[in-house]
Amino acid sequence: MFQTFKEWFWLERFWLPPTIKWSDLEDHDGLVFAKPSHLYMTIPYAFGLLIIRHFFEKFIALPLAKTLGIKEKVRKIIPNTILENFFKHSTRQPSQTDIYGLAKKCNLTERQVERWFRSRRNQERPCRIKKFQEACWRFAFYLMITVAGIVFLYDKPWVYDLLEVWNGYPRQPLLPSQYWYYILEMSFYWSLVFSLGSDVKRKDFLAHVIHHLAAISLMSFSWCANYIRSGTLVMIVHDVADIWLESAKMFSYARWRQTCNILFFIFSAVFFISRLIIFPFWILYCTLILPMHYLEPFFSYIFLNLQLMVLQILHLYWSYFILKMLIRCMFLKSTQDVRSDNEDEEEEEEEEEEEENIKGKEKDSLKNGLGANRTLIPNGQHGH
Repeated sequence: MFQTFKEWFWLERFWLPPTIKWSDLEDHDGLVFAKPSHLYMTIPYAFGLLIIRHFFEKFIALPLAKTLGIKEKVRKIIPNTILENFFKHSTRQPSQTDIYGLAKKCNLTERQVERWFRSRRNQERPCRIKKFQEACWRFAFYLMITVAGIVFLYDKPWVYDLLEVWNGYPRQPLLPSQYWYYILEMSFYWSLVFSLGSDVKRKDFLAHVIHHLAAISLMSFSWCANYIRSGTLVMIVHDVADIWLESAKMFSYARWRQTCNILFFIFSAVFFISRLIIFPFWILYCTLILPMHYLEPFFSYIFLNLQLMVLQILHLYWSYFILKMLIRCMFLKSTQDVRSDNEDEEEEEEEEEEEENIKGKEKDSLKNGLGANRTLIPNGQHGH
């Protein structure tokens, strides 16, 4: 049964233009053609990237985080058996009624109970250093693969003349640069899939899973159908914007707000140009219109363009949220939404702790006859 499915799956009419056979893409005269079996190597390479990532985060990202002023914060809370049992066995997000009842049981104010639960939730959040390390690794890879893509593609004729993308298709031999560009990109996305269990859990976790698997699926399909020339163009157009997004996240975790805002503005400009102008008017034109000069429509041509059009719909969807973030940034001077994980509670807790520390110091100073600015207060007078 498996053999029957395999034969059906690899039928030439699904993958190749009419009159073309798989035998036409056999290696000959020193020419090598893309084969599905090449993709097996992406799995061991993905594990290799995970090893490289471990050492990168430990010896490069961690010292860099400390240099930028990111500290490992030990979150301490006052032990409370009643609240702890409620947190573990009932809910991490108590309703106002629950808070009122717990406050009565513990002889605390409702505000103190709310702050305890917020602190307890934050205690289980990954620290900013770990988030920074992950963003730093992705930034480093996207930077490396974008530079590599430019080096691989700058002298290729199909970059400057899109008709060359289809000249001779599908009898287009595989170049070593194309092989490594594809294999490294796919291996990276496999490594992201494999590390989902240990990476920071984000509110858009499911979207990340779908994105990674969709990227792998699209690259695998384009490889097997030998759409490698157009595939490399799609990859470079997408990678160039991700560099700026990950760098904006890094500086957001470091609390460098102005730098984060500048990088986010650059990311937005690159995203809009690459995804809303270059992709539809260059890439889609190349894959949808130009093949008609050489070929009649066939199944994999239709399937490829359907995938790319779905991708363009996603670009429009993401653009809407990026535009909302830009408006928020311009009017509220904040780009917190540049992060896919929510840190509002953590920041609120830090601000409250700072306020309490200041109030505590002021009380101590007043007890010792000092003003809030550490100056002596004359007897019978109040500090102003």
